[in-house]
This record gives sequence, structure tokens and C-alpha cells, in this order.
Amino acid sequence: MGPIPFCVLLPATVLAVVAVAAVDDEYTWPQWKVPLVRKRRTVPLSSPSFSAHPQPELSGTCGIECQRHLPSPSLDDLEQFLSYETVYENGTRTFTSISVQGLNEMTSWSKNDSSRSRHKREVYGTDTRFTIADKQFSTKYPFSTSVKVSTGCSGVLVSPKHVLTAAHCIHDGKDYIDGVQKLRVGVLKEKSRRGKGGRERGGRRKGRKRKGDTDQEEGQENEDNGGKGDRRGKGKSRKNRNRRSVESEKPSFRWTRVKKTQVPKGWFKGVSGGLAADYDYAVLELKKSQKVKHMDLGVISSVKKLPAGRIHFSGFDDDRPGNLVYRFCSVSEESNDLLYQYCDAKPGSSGSGVYIRLKEPGKKKWKRKIIGVFSGHQWVDVNGDGMQQDYNVAVRITPLKYAQICYWVHGDSSECQVA
Repeated sequence: MGPIPFCVLLPATVLAVVAVAAVDDEYTWPQWKVPLVRKRRTVPLSSPSFSAHPQPELSGTCGIECQRHLPSPSLDDLEQFLSYETVYENGTRTFTSISVQGLNEMTSWSKNDSSRSRHKREVYGTDTRFTIADKQFSTKYPFSTSVKVSTGCSGVLVSPKHVLTAAHCIHDGKDYIDGVQKLRVGVLKEKSRRGKGGRERGGRRKGRKRKGDTDQEEGQENEDNGGKGDRRGKGKSRKNRNRRSVESEKPSFRWTRVKKTQVPKGWFKGVSGGLAADYDYAVLELKKSQKVKHMDLGVISSVKKLPAGRIHFSGFDDDRPGNLVYRFCSVSEESNDLLYQYCDAKPGSSGSGVYIRLKEPGKKKWKRKIIGVFSGHQWVDVNGDGMQQDYNVAVRITPLKYAQICYWVHGDSSECQVA
């Protein structure tokens, strides 16, 4: 066959470039102009009683099928749902009403066509979770963004001082969970290596407390390490020494007090009705900034339409104490605000940040962003008639929720105009 004329090659080359550009668009983070959430007024409220008990599983949730029968909320409704309560470490509480601006200018948040294929239960057949036990991995990004919340949930760092988690880990819809008044967050850290004379890095001698250390914190850390101390004795077998070596590789937690907690009013009973599940998220502001890389928020119109269609998240499942558990899976069904997915999970993983990885616009660099919060295993009201089925549910980050969470983190809505 002879040489192909240049005039024939050119159209083929152009088509190839167009095809590559289309594929790149599918793998690129979309840019959204988001509305502005602005504070109207903040008023003091009476202190909560902190009498609610943690719920390992939620029931009676109006899920995707149930919400199809509900009318779309008005602007006044949305402003009411996105208004929020703030609880401070001294037990005081305030209510802040908000206004939403630029909602009509926002790129349309189209309704998603839901697939009817679903799976039930918190673990589907063979358990596909991965335990990230080695500190070489669990204390490195992206796993290092996962944190443990002292009420028994997980969360994810969205700034050096802010954690995103599930609202039901803080509030049961009627009152704040017992323990929120002394809420703490555990960030994974590597154990200090001991040098000569039993000193740790930083010059602290083994067995000596720093000022401010408490027996409770040490007891908590022992609990996180399986309750095993650092006992050493002569005559131990090599097997025991190897076992101690493996245990020393497990990460421990650096516990930090929470300065304030913010929960959207839409989560509270009697406010948003059947839409309460859409507002199962909260932000915790820490007293101290963490020297750990955080993960940014992202907005995606459809996870199912992505080429891979997979989500990822890591949390501290109760059945694997002291260990970080990672999983990835496909999404079975999605609405504007919720995701049903196949990820295996157990109580304790609620509040984990659900993320995906796409290319940054105009760059070849891939970036992970949080696109949802894992609510957990829930009993969902299917048709509003009392019939329930169990699913693993996540709350999606919509443009409006992005605007609110970004405002909570930065305190300035002008920094939150593009997602």
C-alpha cells in the first residue's frame, strides 16, 4: 500500500484529538459556580441537655424512592434547612439563620435517572474491605485524612482545623449525643521511636507525662492499640518479639478537643420532614490545627456516569478496632442528594468522607476530592407506606451544601463561589 495523502491524514488526526478531549472531559473535575450562603442573624439558645444516645443504625429514613413523591423545596425552605446550630466547647449554643444568593445563576443541578438495581445489607457476600494496619500507609495521604470521632464515628479532614462527619454522630434529631460536650477527634500518628536512655523523639523520657496529659487520654490510646501495653521482659521468644514489632507498626491517635460543632437545621426532627437524610452532615472545628494534609470538597453531577463510577472511603469500623479500614465500590443508585452503594461497611465507619479521583481542569494532575459523607447502614422507607429496606447510604455534596460547608470552614462566603 502506498503513502496516505496528507489531506486524508488531517481529518483523522483532528477526530483523534476531539476523541481524546472528550475522554479527558469525562475524567476532569467540572467547575461549578455555586450560590452564596450568607449569615442573617445569630441568636443565643439554651444549653443542650446532651441526653441522646448514639445509634449504630438509623431507621425510618425517607430514602431515594420515598423522596420521589415529595415536592421540591422552595428557596424559603432551603434557607430554613441550611440555617444551623453551633455548640461550643463550654456547652453554650447559638442558632444562625442564613440567606441564599445566586441560586438562579447556578448551573442546573439536573435530576439523576436512578437505576433500579440495588443491594442490601452492610456487607455484601464476601467482605471486600481492606485493613490499612501498617503505619507506612495509614499515616500517608489519602488515608491520613481519616479521623476518629469520640462519639464512635469517623470523619475526614477538610482543612487543617475542620472535620466533616455525619450529623447523626453529633445529634439524633432531637438532642445532642451524650459526649458531644467533651467531643474529641483522633488523628492518626506514627508512634515515636525511642532512642538511647528510653527517650522519645523530642527528649521526653519513657514513662514521664507531659504537662496536661491525662490518664484518660493514655487509657484511650491503649484501648485504640488493643489494650496492649509496652511490656518488655527478658527471655521472651523471638515470636513474641516479632509480635511486638508488628504491634509497634500500628498507628496510634493524637487526640484533639473540638472547639465548636455546626449542624444544619434540616437534620433536626420536624424541620425538613422526609428530606432529613439529605442533611446528615456536620462540621467540627478543632482547637488546634493538624499538620496533616486535608482533602478538598468537590461537586459532581453524577457518579454513575463517570467512566469508572467508583467511590472510595476509609473509616474506623467497630469490628476491626484500632485499625483504619479502606474500601471502594460502585454506586447502585443516586438522587440529587443521596447515594446508595455496594461498599461493605460496619458501624463506626459513619461520617467517613466519600471521595473520587479526577483530573484538575487544564492539568494532567489527578486530584482526590470529597463528594459525599457516608451515613452508614440504614433502614430506608421505600414508598412512604412504612415498608423498609436496608441500604448503605451516603449524603452527596451538592453546590448548596458545598457553599454552606465552605462558609463554615472559611467564615467568608466570597471564598466559596467556585467548586
